[in-house]
Amino acid sequence: MKFNQIMLSGLKGIIPGGISVEDFSVVIKSNIVDSQNILDGYVKYGIGKKQDDMYYFEDGDKLKAAIQLIKHGGPLDEISVLLDWKDFEGLVAEILFSKNFAIIKNLILTKPRMEIDVIGIRLGVAILIDCKHWKRYSSSALSSAVKKQIERTKHYISKTPGAMAVPVIVTLYQDKIDFIDRVPIVPVFQFSSFIDEFYGNLDQMNTLET
Repeated sequence: MKFNQIMLSGLKGIIPGGISVEDFSVVIKSNIVDSQNILDGYVKYGIGKKQDDMYYFEDGDKLKAAIQLIKHGGPLDEISVLLDWKDFEGLVAEILFSKNFAIIKNLILTKPRMEIDVIGIRLGVAILIDCKHWKRYSSSALSSAVKKQIERTKHYISKTPGAMAVPVIVTLYQDKIDFIDRVPIVPVFQFSSFIDEFYGNLDQMNTLET
């Protein structure tokens, strides 16, 4: 699957259910030939199924297609914009998984009830991630998100004896702010390099432990 801009626009057409080449071409604003090639390319990579003249997708296929595009040189930030919040969380988890982290998604804590989007655990440290698929945000909204994530992290370690955990916010876009209260604010296109350098920078972060 060689990356090109037409493949990128094809992500918009991956909708659960059946779609014809004609309808797909309308959704992605492309011609029939390119649309057919994109759909056949997806099927070749095990994304969706072709039956008669229809292509069928299910939940998770859009994320699979996004990961294939990134592997073949697609721009992480542009691809992330085309995903919904759930697939965005899945993409963040996939990046952690590719770097040998154990993954927990959508962990529910009780008393009080809190949900953590993505947890990555490796070498005895848990990274607790709040994924913000926001198109726009203010510094006050970001500060509020950080405060809540610190509370979730405290709650997590109170329920997990011997845990060491770091709250992190992953955003869709670059922002001028790198840290709030020593909590990293990481745009998704820098997330991979952030993880590569994570253990060397632990002393700069808001590391909580029991």
